[in-house]
Amino acid sequence: MTSGDSAAFLRDVVLPTIAKGVIIRRPAMVALVERLSLDDRAVRRMQRLRARYGEDPLLVRNPVRPQAVIFRHEDLRRVLDQAPDPFSPASREKRAALAHFEPHVSLITRGAERAEGRAFSDDILDSACPVHRMADAFVAVVEEEADELMRVAAPSGELTWDMFFAAWFRIVRRIVLGRGARHDHELTDMVARLRRRANWAFALPQNRSLRERFHNRLRDHIGRAEPGSLAEMMARRPDGPRTHPSDQVAQWLFAFDPGAMSAFRALALLLAHPDALEMARGELKSGRSRTDLTFLRAIIVETIRLYPTTPMILRETTRDVEWHHGTLPRGSGILIFTPFFHRDDERSSDAHRFAPMNWVGRDPTDVPAFVPFSAGPGACPARHLVPMIGSAMLARLLMHDRAISLMATKRLDPSLPLPGTLDPFTLRFALPA
Repeated sequence: MTSGDSAAFLRDVVLPTIAKGVIIRRPAMVALVERLSLDDRAVRRMQRLRARYGEDPLLVRNPVRPQAVIFRHEDLRRVLDQAPDPFSPASREKRAALAHFEPHVSLITRGAERAEGRAFSDDILDSACPVHRMADAFVAVVEEEADELMRVAAPSGELTWDMFFAAWFRIVRRIVLGRGARHDHELTDMVARLRRRANWAFALPQNRSLRERFHNRLRDHIGRAEPGSLAEMMARRPDGPRTHPSDQVAQWLFAFDPGAMSAFRALALLLAHPDALEMARGELKSGRSRTDLTFLRAIIVETIRLYPTTPMILRETTRDVEWHHGTLPRGSGILIFTPFFHRDDERSSDAHRFAPMNWVGRDPTDVPAFVPFSAGPGACPARHLVPMIGSAMLARLLMHDRAISLMATKRLDPSLPLPGTLDPFTLRFALPA
């Protein structure tokens, strides 16, 4: 790739993604990216690069190190399926970022430590099961907190992001740690502060004191092992010396944050598309278990397809890898720009259309072109749990006596291509008296 094209790639693809915040979103930058349609421009830049150079990986030079950018679906799956060797999720950039708040999480460790931490998350989160073994208890928590959310929102007649986010994290703390953590807003604030530093990765020193206070507080919650929580399951599971439960749980709290954005966006998309809304209401009237709402889960997955919560998937080669017309040396960076694969309107007629039926009855990690939860051995271990919680939240809000409606509907006009960015922080819903 020429130096000019490398610069254009960094300007149009990398910089807007970093500016929005990779570890925790910066609301002002998300709003700016939506207003300027920068995510749409990023996808068009990728399409132009493919048209000019073909579909083989392209080497882009950036200030940190060269990155091989992926264009072909088959290459995407190869990289994700062959983790952690030779394509390790523990890239240099990811290690620098996540070490700010979870230095022993399986995503950035290797060998036995990675295997032990990952097995812990897979087991506790039931990563292979569409319906978690504690689903009934979790859905009860969701419904209780959703009802409280509607009570809080009722006096103003409006549901905002701040209200929704507060309710969502009451749900998260109760599900993960138990009712005793319901009001521990400081725990959520502490990890948010650490994640803001993590946005800067190499550029800021680690706040080790804050990190240790956060993990001590988290361990106290885990140690109570409250019945009906994931902490109860942790207490029954023997840990190895390299499991580091609080680091794995810190990652779950991190993952549930973009889960909130996806659920809030999903509510907006659903209310903006009358046909989908009618199908959702039909599912709710069918008597189907609230733990396995197939269509509403598809709504959540489709929302993440349209607005990926992990816009860049990074990998690093652990050894020399033969690839097409050359060799990727050990330590090479690999970059997968998720919106390109999800919004490539040169290859998909549904790229900018709300099409949740595409996901009904399908595991999203099995669809080659789409990676809403990554794929392969590095796939998100909460890929079933988060959509289950999100769908239960949508269900309860839709079932409420006060019919909720989306304000400023022009942003999501179903007769037009959907925008490349949807700022969740400025979405608002009306609750008529």
